[in-house]
Amino acid sequence: MQLRTLTPQRIYILIGYAVASAALFSAPLFMSDFRLNLLAKFLAFAIVALGLDLIWGYTGILSLGHGVFFGLGAYAMAMYLKLEASGDRLPDFMGWSGLTQLPWFWKPFESFAFAAAMGIALPAVLALVLGYFTFRNRIRGVYFTILTQALVIITVTLFIGQQAFTGGTNGLTGFSSVLGVPLSSPDTKRMLYWITVIALLGAFVLCRYLVKSRFGKVLRAIRDGENRARFIGYNPAVYQMLVFSISAGLAGLAGMLFVLHVGIISPFMMAIVPSIEMVLWVAIGGRGTLIGAALGAILLNYAKSEFSTSYPDAWLFFLGALFVIVVVFLPKGAVGLFGRLKFPKRKGQKHEQVSHSAV
Repeated sequence: MQLRTLTPQRIYILIGYAVASAALFSAPLFMSDFRLNLLAKFLAFAIVALGLDLIWGYTGILSLGHGVFFGLGAYAMAMYLKLEASGDRLPDFMGWSGLTQLPWFWKPFESFAFAAAMGIALPAVLALVLGYFTFRNRIRGVYFTILTQALVIITVTLFIGQQAFTGGTNGLTGFSSVLGVPLSSPDTKRMLYWITVIALLGAFVLCRYLVKSRFGKVLRAIRDGENRARFIGYNPAVYQMLVFSISAGLAGLAGMLFVLHVGIISPFMMAIVPSIEMVLWVAIGGRGTLIGAALGAILLNYAKSEFSTSYPDAWLFFLGALFVIVVVFLPKGAVGLFGRLKFPKRKGQKHEQVSHSAV
């Protein structure tokens, strides 16, 4: 990019990105271990929000099943951690359920590389298969949303019912190390935090590249007029399947990071309520704005944590009031406030006008 193409608005945005990145990387210098671990969890949630914004904000497809993709990634990493913690012994919950040997599909998860690959691949493939049967048959709108909710119910029921293989309602926990390094070590926690920051920045760069490319323009065209996109020669189903798969893969990545920081995953973290919360992060932060989706996830979870600590009996009312205020007064999300700022325009500069469907 040449210097003469930089507008004041773009300069402010680049400075903002640089300051935010520096603040994230330097957080271990001025935050306690507890607060740092909490922030790391919120950053993992921000990765989910980025992926969800790709399919909802830029493609116009509302998914209420991203908790499943998040959970699959988390379980993939948790299986590796559980096997490492168990050593040569059978995981405790399997012994309690009467198993005498490790199930065949657990054995490959003794490898960290395999678990990490599956944490992204399994959600992406599941989304691709689901998208193949839905988008090709032009199932969209509320029908697709209901279908993703059905996927949540089926997955949660399956994981709860197969207690001998998944840990049932208790999920998987009791992790002690990763790659032989103790998870309780402050140095390990800081390293995992920095890995999460790098993953978030990488996910943001990837999503920004996609939405700024021709691929992103087609996604917005599908969102604003699917039939028109089809009439000019594009196959919306292919783009929808691909972006749905990418979004699910990002959710799986977030799930793996979440387990490393929190140390537990259960079927209830894949349920409908967490999936709805993910949508709220994007809606309140700013649908169709990647930075808004990420900030919405971080700030809302931070507010939830603070409210529940300071006002244990009334924190739900605070969050409810926050949701109402944003929906009524900030329909474009919190980031929409920045859109009201006036920046000087260069002579002859054109601004792309993109219509947005209702949230």
